Amino acid sequence: MWKTRLSAFIILIVGAGLGYLLYASEPKLHEGKTVRYQEVAQKFPFKLGLDLSGGVQLVYQADVSSVKPGEVKNAMDSLRDVIERRINAFGVGEPVVQIEEKGGITGPVEERLIVELPGITDVQRAVAMIGQTPKLEFMTERSKTELEAFNKAVEKFKADQAAGKPLVLPAEILAGPYQPTELNGRFLDHAALEFDQTTHEAIVSLVFNKQGADLFAQLTKDNIGKTIAIYLDRELGNATPISAPVVREEIVGGKAQITGKFTAAEAKTLVGRLNSGALPVDKLDLLSTETISAPLGAQALMAGLWAGIWGLVIVAGFLILWYRLPGVVAVVALSIYVIIMMVLFKLFHITLTSAGIAGFILSMGMAVDANILIFERTKEELRKGHGVHDAIHEGFARAWTSVRDSNTSSIITAVILFWFGTSLIKGFALTFGLGVIVSMFSAITISRTLLFALPFKGHGVFVRALFGSGFFKLH
Repeated sequence: MWKTRLSAFIILIVGAGLGYLLYASEPKLHEGKTVRYQEVAQKFPFKLGLDLSGGVQLVYQADVSSVKPGEVKNAMDSLRDVIERRINAFGVGEPVVQIEEKGGITGPVEERLIVELPGITDVQRAVAMIGQTPKLEFMTERSKTELEAFNKAVEKFKADQAAGKPLVLPAEILAGPYQPTELNGRFLDHAALEFDQTTHEAIVSLVFNKQGADLFAQLTKDNIGKTIAIYLDRELGNATPISAPVVREEIVGGKAQITGKFTAAEAKTLVGRLNSGALPVDKLDLLSTETISAPLGAQALMAGLWAGIWGLVIVAGFLILWYRLPGVVAVVALSIYVIIMMVLFKLFHITLTSAGIAGFILSMGMAVDANILIFERTKEELRKGHGVHDAIHEGFARAWTSVRDSNTSSIITAVILFWFGTSLIKGFALTFGLGVIVSMFSAITISRTLLFALPFKGHGVFVRALFGSGFFKLH
């Protein structure tokens, strides 16, 4: 018995300690107080979603038409990393960049990128912050026949322009004098600013990764004596390379230079844009924007908090009034459950959204449901004439299978929602699934330990009054 009571005491102490940690880590409770509290609060803040903190959400669609099917996932992961680097360079706190697949059952799969920027309310600034990373391309000369056709088309176009005739760009001009290759900014490792030792002109030096180095070596080997055009943000019909050096020999090592007669400022800007990461997809189109003001987010947060508080108070009142002493134990276990959940939110930086708070509140109901099953089973054993400890033991044993099966099905549902759902659904699924797991621990371990630690034996009148149900005596 003393081991059980010691375990119960430890549970209460740990619960109180975690509660104190929550108190110490809330900055609004320590404004103007000691530095110790402020440091703790800065290390363990609640991470609020866009709908609770305010900010901008941008939804992009990625064009992956030229990416091989087996490389789409890697390309989207790289795209997310690129955008995160660009956002972090601006010092935005706690940005969220997520990948989402749309469709796929009855139509084509759309690869989307969802960017959430807390604290940013200017949509134009947010779009400019994401920007379009320059599309770097290396292109080789077309065949002699294609070049002759291109030159003739250019001459005819200029003649028509001089004669004032209606102008239509022919296919030869649209295609340009160069043809695409596999080498592009996707294979760029980094760029650097250098200066020519003779002319002192700014040069952008490029270093490719291993795959890019192999492609560049093969490209230069196959085009000795010809030019390789380097394009930046090439547009159809406006195909002017920023550099078109003549290949003298095969270049190994994966290094190249762009000598576009830049000023130092222009070259520095280009280096910064290239180092921020070339887009691993063909194009990134902005589909929609959503702005949530900070006051509106604060209102949603307070509404969620009050919903949780009132839900906890009403449930606690019901448990105490209906189940008496076991109800008090369940309320204590439920309080520890809430504390554990909030500590997990802080420690693992789980993003809390309105949907996530709803999932958390719903999981509180699951925790109470487990206790109700156990208490009802315990009352049945007390009615049979068993002592308190025996009745509690049998109540937990008989209710365990029901609790296990119901919670397992809920966890499976949460996993499915998280795996297939959108970002909004994932927030709900994560907090709900985590809550169900913790509720099983609180119902089976905490409630059980606290009940066995109670100093009651037998099944006398006093015990029946404490372990009765509602406004009726336990017969």
